[in-house]
Amino acid sequence: MLWFLLVLFIIILIIAFNTIKIVKQSEVYIIERLGKFHKVADAGLTIIIPFVDHVRSVVSLKQQTMDIPPQGVITQDNVTITIDTVVFYKITDPAKAVYEIQNLKKGIEYLAITTIRDIVGKMDLDDTFSSRDAINDRLRVILDEATDQWGCKVDRVEIKDITPPADIRDAMEKQMNAERNKRALILQAEGERQSAITLAEGKKEAAILEAEADREAKITRATGEAEAIKRVAEAKAEEIHMVYDAMMKAKPDEKLVQLKSLEALKEVANGNANKVFIPFEATASLSSLGAVSEVFKDKKSKE
Repeated sequence: MLWFLLVLFIIILIIAFNTIKIVKQSEVYIIERLGKFHKVADAGLTIIIPFVDHVRSVVSLKQQTMDIPPQGVITQDNVTITIDTVVFYKITDPAKAVYEIQNLKKGIEYLAITTIRDIVGKMDLDDTFSSRDAINDRLRVILDEATDQWGCKVDRVEIKDITPPADIRDAMEKQMNAERNKRALILQAEGERQSAITLAEGKKEAAILEAEADREAKITRATGEAEAIKRVAEAKAEEIHMVYDAMMKAKPDEKLVQLKSLEALKEVANGNANKVFIPFEATASLSSLGAVSEVFKDKKSKE
């Protein structure tokens, strides 16, 4: 009896194990009934009929990555390069991914290899290095269209590395060094030219500022001299005006004016001038003095 219960318990456990299925998150089960597709079991608890239903495959719905083995590809200019690629894909229809193709990963890999060779074979070596984004986009579009019938969506394709032959790498490095040296020389020449221009502009500005300062100094000096002359002239005019006013207040007679004229004439004669201009008023006084001297001379001769 004990053995019977033990066997019955084991049978119940086996039936329960085959009946109750726990599907994890981001996974689905492909359930077949009597060898035919029955349903897709989503995440959670799933009950199946033992010995009738069968879990054909467990399919992950996560984003998946697949490394494509490095492939030798011949470019349009007959250079053999090695391209390493990675594909990002996601299963959108689990049933198609199981039943429409025997091995989904192998199918994507072979399709990616042939597509890469077709795309890169139509490009030059330089284009393959400068057009990675374009190659990635074309690969993604072609793979996505081809794998749609397999219930798969290709989200992204990335070229990890492009490796040219050793001799081509050496030539490219030499070319790169030459370009660097060329750019360095161009930048140096440009810097020297800019420096010369800056120095010339500085000298020009300095010359302009110096000329402006000299002009302002001359203007200031001329203004000062003119102001000084004006003040001297005003002082002289004021002095003459004061003398004239004094003379007018003194009411000078003709004899005094003549005497003062003679005194002024004496001062003028003592100067360094070669010519002396005698005022008309002083000539009368001089003639009078000449007449008096003649009278004295005649008187002495008579005696």
